[in-house]
Parts: sequence; structure tokens; C-alpha cells
Amino acid sequence: MDSQTYMNFRGILLYRKNFKENDMLVKFLTAEAGKKMFFIRGARKRGFKMMADILPFTYGTYSGKINAENLSYIYSGLDTDHYENISEDIFLNAYATYIMSLVDVAFPDSTPIPHWFNQLFAALRLIDNGVDPEVITNICEIQLLGEFGVQPELRGCAICGRTDLNFDYSESYGGLICQNHFHLDANRLHLDQKTIYYLRRFSIIDLNKLGNVNVNDNTKQNLRMLLDKIYSDSVGIHLKSKSFLDQMNDLRL
Repeated sequence: MDSQTYMNFRGILLYRKNFKENDMLVKFLTAEAGKKMFFIRGARKRGFKMMADILPFTYGTYSGKINAENLSYIYSGLDTDHYENISEDIFLNAYATYIMSLVDVAFPDSTPIPHWFNQLFAALRLIDNGVDPEVITNICEIQLLGEFGVQPELRGCAICGRTDLNFDYSESYGGLICQNHFHLDANRLHLDQKTIYYLRRFSIIDLNKLGNVNVNDNTKQNLRMLLDKIYSDSVGIHLKSKSFLDQMNDLRL
């Protein structure tokens, strides 16, 4: 892409923040140019004509100028919509915000990531349509691990490669180990086989082809424990959006 490109682009609004007295900075994941920060002059003024186009949880097609290095600019929203149910439900809002935060920190700005544009679009659509947000969040967390340089072995046993035996998760061996090697790791996580099944399935599932998925509460709790441990110990990130999500879920107990 040239240093400055006037173009129509598809975007998913990641977040926005106030800038100076009347302006706003809005970050989009674009299909064409990756993550870009846009300067929106006058966005906080009363009656701003594009206000509906830059509401939280908005997506669509925009016209603007994409700069390779500096702030970019939006001239108009050509065809935009927003995830209404996510916008109106604080719990769905928390899950969606966490997923978008993960995508934001997983990739550098200004690098096209068309696969994850499509995955994020599908994830938000599914949550907005009533699919279990915990499941969608788990899928995104698992599939983003490789982008953080953490790629657990989930295809088979990390030691012998077998795929036909019971498994458990071993941090020491970086993924699954089969029952023949359970004795090698006294600190394996002792996960049940249903949790292992969904862990493996979620690592390869295409969100664009996902229907409804029913996962019982015990399995979801086990997946949550495992993924929290991986993200804390191996990835090493601690997002404010995740802390807020945890607080929201604590209130529901």
C-alpha cells in the first residue's frame, strides 16, 4: 500500500477515545489494511453527521484516506450497521470487548490480517445472534495462541504423537500427552476427556461455519481454568478487558 491511499474499506470498530476538545480517535480493524487509527475531527460536537457510523460495536464500509504510518481519516460511512444486542447487553459487551482486545494486542498495526478480520466479524455476529459468548471467546483464545508465540500441541501426544488414547494437558511438555506418559508429569492438569475434546475441536473450528454449540458448565469451567493458566503463565498478558469480564462473571455467580 502507498504511503497515502484514498479508498473504500471494510472495518470493524475496535475502540474509540476522546481527543482534544471536540475530536476523537477511533481504531478499526480493516479488511484491507489491518488495524488503523483514524482521526475524526468534530466527532464530539453535537449533531456530528457521522456519529451513528462510529458508535461502539459498529461495522461496515467506509470511505477515507489510509496512511501507512500516521493517523488515517474517514470521510463518510457508506454502509454501516452495529451489533445491537451486544451494544445493549453489558455481559455480551464484555465478551466482545475482550475478544477485540485480544485481536488488537495479537497483531501489529498496519498489517493486513484478512483471516482474523473474517474470524472477528463471525465471532461478533455469532455473539450478537445469541450463540454462547463463552464458547466463542474460548475459540478465539485458543486460535490466537499461535499469534502470541504459544502453540500447544493439540493434534496428538506431544511425546509420542499418538492420537487414539486418552489425553491430559501438560504445561511442561507444551500440550497434550497421552495416558502412556501421564506418569512423566506429576503436575498435569487432570482434565476430563470432554474438556480435551472441545479444546481440540475449538482449535480448528471455522467460526464462519459454526452453528450453535452446547457445552456444559463443568466443561466451560475447565476450559476457562486452562486458558487462564496458559494466558497467564505462557502468553503473559493481563488485559483490563479480561479483568472486567471476570468481575462481571463473578457478579453472576
